[in-house]
Amino acid sequence: MVTETVTELIARSNRLGAEPENTNYAGGNTSAKGVDVDPVTGEPVELLWVKGSGGDLGTLTPEGLAVLRLDRLRALVDVYPGAEREDEMVAAFDYCLHGRGGAAPSIDTAMHGLVDAAHVDHLHPDAGIAIATAADGERLTSSIFGDRVVWVPWRRPGFQLGLDIAAVRARNPRAIGCILGGHGITAWGDTSDEAEARSRWIIETAAAHIAAHGRSDPFGPARRGYEALDDADRRARAAALAPTIRGIVSTDRPMVGHFTDAAVVLDFLASEKAPALAALGTSCPDHFLRTKVKPLLLDLPATASVDEQIARLHQLHADYRADYRAYYDAHATADSPAIRGADPLIVLVPGVGMFSYGANKQTARVAGEFYVNAINVMRGAEALSTYAPISDAEKFRIEYWALEEAKLRRMPAPKSHQGRIAFVTGAASGIGKAIATRLAAEGACVVVADLDLEKARAAAAELGSADVAIGVAANVADADAVQAAVDEAVLAFGGVDLVVNNAGLSLSRSLLETTEQDWDLQHDVMAKGSFLVSKATAPVLIAQGLGGDIVYISSKNSVFAGPHNVAYSAAKADQAHQVRLLAVELGEHGIRVNGVNPDGVVRDSGIFASGWGANRAATYGVKEEELGQYYANRTILKREVVPESIADAVYVLTGPELSRTTGLHIPVDSGVAAAFLR
Repeated sequence: MVTETVTELIARSNRLGAEPENTNYAGGNTSAKGVDVDPVTGEPVELLWVKGSGGDLGTLTPEGLAVLRLDRLRALVDVYPGAEREDEMVAAFDYCLHGRGGAAPSIDTAMHGLVDAAHVDHLHPDAGIAIATAADGERLTSSIFGDRVVWVPWRRPGFQLGLDIAAVRARNPRAIGCILGGHGITAWGDTSDEAEARSRWIIETAAAHIAAHGRSDPFGPARRGYEALDDADRRARAAALAPTIRGIVSTDRPMVGHFTDAAVVLDFLASEKAPALAALGTSCPDHFLRTKVKPLLLDLPATASVDEQIARLHQLHADYRADYRAYYDAHATADSPAIRGADPLIVLVPGVGMFSYGANKQTARVAGEFYVNAINVMRGAEALSTYAPISDAEKFRIEYWALEEAKLRRMPAPKSHQGRIAFVTGAASGIGKAIATRLAAEGACVVVADLDLEKARAAAAELGSADVAIGVAANVADADAVQAAVDEAVLAFGGVDLVVNNAGLSLSRSLLETTEQDWDLQHDVMAKGSFLVSKATAPVLIAQGLGGDIVYISSKNSVFAGPHNVAYSAAKADQAHQVRLLAVELGEHGIRVNGVNPDGVVRDSGIFASGWGANRAATYGVKEEELGQYYANRTILKREVVPESIADAVYVLTGPELSRTTGLHIPVDSGVAAAFLR
């Protein structure tokens, strides 16, 4: 049952989590203590409701709360074996759950349960972490807050930290919260509103002190040549570098990317202190678990050429991997989890911006948001003092914590196309939309490219948020428009892995009725259009070095001679041979090129709705609404081909099962003997 206490807790959590100055995505946790009825005894029981492991405050619901019996949780103090064995206490939380217990309890559960206050907030605000990571953070805490906020030296999250904060609360009756060294803040109150107000007061007071007393140029002066390029040059340079960067960060496993050229990033990268501060890495555990301990920073000015920057990025990547391996070797013990990969998750390019990476788009975007938090933290710490993050040894204890490893192992297995980025033309309707829908369902990020931008955006929105799909304008017959669409895809997701040449149209006319304009239009869209899309995306696929797929949606008419469609069928035959030619040419780069040959797809087809269907029906002497069944009746299987049939073929061609297949045309026509490939 959702009690009033839970309702207040969810409302407070959502308010705090909605504001990035309070905490970051999935960071921090909140709790409330209250009374409910034990359904077994009918007696009142004291409970703790606390945000569960991995949840996000801004979107928290009651289902995301862990629910524990307070008496049992507090009884754990009597069996606590000490800081050296505190990890064992996480398993003990399971014996404190009320009923099914809701979400899995987080490592911070002890902090909330042991502190003698009805409501507790633990947050990661930039201003608070700036104080927490300042070299003289303890002095600053006393100077800024007096006896209202107490300094707690760095300690890894866990049961002992909960005991420490409980002791701070007990010894300091006037205190409303604490600054956790290297980490964040914790605040408490007798009511939900009081806890929230105190959390906000700590954050706002810290921010106001930094603004009033901090240095105006905490990062030092700008470096000549490292200033931001103008908008057009900056975006063009980012698009030129993105495929190479995605390739190097995907050395151990494929990554999806996110790009930002926000002013906060560009100003930091132009500054004198950026190299030294970037090398120190992040401090808050939530930050470096998302960003790795430090970023890769390109040490060339924005005035360097693209080729110079690419060459240097490869060198720096080799150095980064060696450095990360040394970090792992220096701190790993016999029971440490295996190294998880030595590639950076944040790549900083002065004058251009920040590239962030993750297993999916949301993770990549959030990693970038966390590094922006880290920049803000460094600015605040440097404004008042000197930025002094926790040591590499402590970072390693968090990054390769057995509890963190267990959390990672609980994550669901990735779908077949997770980490892949699909660029589908003509995807706002019909076959293209079905393909985009199937690929998104299988975990791919999808770029819905279409002549009609509004329809492309609407189709993308049906697939999910911008972390799943975006819509772009793409006149495939125009080389500049195609390149602009591909650049937009690269900046949105980091690159392209899977290209589907699906855009098409048809005019059903006999040879004598077909005009030169008819011929040119159909060849421009399908033959030339497919060529332009393949030409624009192939350099991206090659630069990434990750292989990839190009799929042509051709037609059974590429091999079948039907009446009254000479221009359409000739264009489709052109597409079909492009498959063979490109399969040979691009194979050395691990790029597979295959085709799908459908029979007439009537349902939801833009081509058939635009007059082709009526013409074909007249040609065959049937009603237009019966055309789909007419096509089915003339096949061997007597089954109508629908858009999802083509999507299924694309899924199989681009999945792991046919990884050794290229140059293939798959008929999806329910069996048209005259179109059998010979």
